[in-house]
Amino acid sequence: MKTAVKTLNTRAVACKILEKVVGEGKSFHPQLISADYPELTARDIAFVSHLCFGVLRYYQRIEAGLKSLLKQELKAKDLDVKILLILGLYQLFYSDTAHYACMNETVEAVKQIKKPWAQGLVNGVLRNAQRMGENINPNSLIEQSALPKWLAKKLQQAWPEHFDSIVKANVEHPPFVLRVNSAKLTKDMYLEKLKEQHLEAESLAFCPEGILVKNAITVGALPGFHEGLVSVQDGAAQLAASLLDVKPRMRVLDACAAPGGKTAHLLEMHSDIDLFALEKDASRAIRFNQTMQRLGFSHQVQCADATQVQTWWDGQSYDRILIDAPCSATGIIRRHPDIKLHRQPQDILLLAEQQKVLLEKLWPLLKPNGILLYVTCSVLPQENVEQMALFLQNHMDAKELPLLEAWGLTQEIGRQILPGQHYMDGFYYARLVKQG
Repeated sequence: MKTAVKTLNTRAVACKILEKVVGEGKSFHPQLISADYPELTARDIAFVSHLCFGVLRYYQRIEAGLKSLLKQELKAKDLDVKILLILGLYQLFYSDTAHYACMNETVEAVKQIKKPWAQGLVNGVLRNAQRMGENINPNSLIEQSALPKWLAKKLQQAWPEHFDSIVKANVEHPPFVLRVNSAKLTKDMYLEKLKEQHLEAESLAFCPEGILVKNAITVGALPGFHEGLVSVQDGAAQLAASLLDVKPRMRVLDACAAPGGKTAHLLEMHSDIDLFALEKDASRAIRFNQTMQRLGFSHQVQCADATQVQTWWDGQSYDRILIDAPCSATGIIRRHPDIKLHRQPQDILLLAEQQKVLLEKLWPLLKPNGILLYVTCSVLPQENVEQMALFLQNHMDAKELPLLEAWGLTQEIGRQILPGQHYMDGFYYARLVKQG
């Protein structure tokens, strides 16, 4: 007689993954689920991903609500129990999961984390929350800002008039935006392909190759994706290729290139440029090469630290330099809500120093009259306009090349897109020209 195989509880799986994010500061990516739990079905993986993204998106709000439902705070060693409670509250207040299924399955998950004492606690807290939710707006239980306090304070100081909209955008689901490969077809041609698949889509403003898809669809199911007809890339990120103002046969450096979206866009637009791509992180470099292979480009990234110029530079100056600088990623929280949990106040100082070093080391490699485009997916002035002001102050041969665009907000130097503006993520752009 065969022994019955115990089925993994998807809430317990989500709990284990979230423990790594909340407790160990790890980043979350849906690929982690299939890698760590190969026995899960595609449907289970999708549900676990939904739970993880949802909890991370509303973590601070739900955590604040949980405190009012507990008689005493849980011990640090019981982080798994706390996360299961937050998972349950997320399902009750922010998902369309049936309440009985939410409570039964979440209590069942307690058995799989091997803390039987917590079953009564989880059951009691969720039932009490359900009763409260019948008579009040669920958000009144959980109405704290969906940001850590230190970050909320920084954003409020930087953007007092836009703070509420930034908070709101950070908990919204990001739009599904594509970049059409203009080397292979036009935007209108691809819109027609989507229409043939009964997918609703429209052209994205300010992005010549940008398309906003309104249906839920997996990336692999997009027509022509595997053949390189289209890529997934936020509209704000798509602006880089045109802002760099590349001309035929120019020598171009993409200094922080992975995962390869901006590099690929440049090559789609300008097949004859001499483009050199660098990436410090080995795992991200692999993703870059996969992107190039799917799109049919032979370019490979060199895995090297851009600031260690002597290890990779051939001595020939560049006409254009793109610095998509490492940053706090505070402009893309809606796509990566785990940022709110593992980003710390001290990180901003360290990242600003990294950005400064990148600018200092790469500026000498730019030809006279050459252009350097500085990009971050941050909304913090310390990494953006303040960084540029400091650089211009210290480099008399650097001059701002103003961005006279209709998107974003005009800054003292450069332009800032806030999360949600024009269906875009939060990005900062500044363009500098080296005076001859």
